[in-house]
Amino acid sequence: MFKSILFAASLTIASLLPLTAGAQGKAPTPAKGVNYVELNPVQPVDAAGKVEVIEFFWYGCPHCYALEPLIDPWMKKLQKDTVFKRVPAIFNEQWGVAGRVYYTLESLGEEERVRRQLFDAIHKENLKITDESAMLAWVGKHGIDGEKYKAAYRSFTVETKLRRAAQMTQSFHLSGVPTFAVQGKYIAGAEMNGERQQLLDVTDFLIAEARKQLPKK
Repeated sequence: MFKSILFAASLTIASLLPLTAGAQGKAPTPAKGVNYVELNPVQPVDAAGKVEVIEFFWYGCPHCYALEPLIDPWMKKLQKDTVFKRVPAIFNEQWGVAGRVYYTLESLGEEERVRRQLFDAIHKENLKITDESAMLAWVGKHGIDGEKYKAAYRSFTVETKLRRAAQMTQSFHLSGVPTFAVQGKYIAGAEMNGERQQLLDVTDFLIAEARKQLPKK
């Protein structure tokens, strides 16, 4: 289903570019081509009349894991006209399995509840997310019905969402994760913004830019 692509999950943070300084006395201003890029063509969004923000991620990514504690407080500050969602990036079969786990847990209404625990298990306890039996044992320990998990794992709903995520990985021209896409037009990734908070600040800037382009009510 998925075409393997050579991809380095670990980014060299020391080589990443900082925000470009703005006018004297003003906060640094994100620069196009440095801290973010514009997609061409612009991708469609699902949230009509709102600003749509997508975090492309991978459970196995150490940078996504490090960013995770900052996401919840950042999300709480988003305005009501902003819709946030996550999409698992899929570059190869291994990433596809992780995406399948994400959509399986989401379909069961459990992903948000166990998200941080799953990240911890992968990065601290060496849980192999590609090992179906290990994952079945793990979800069972966290109060998720194993039979329901197995049924959802290869369900039509999960397969459909997985194919869509693979298509989006290509159409959004992703080169790494975590990456934020704003309104199907702007892309800001960790490879362009070395500091975790900087990545969120740039995303906030892009949300404000996209908000200016919403139809007037």
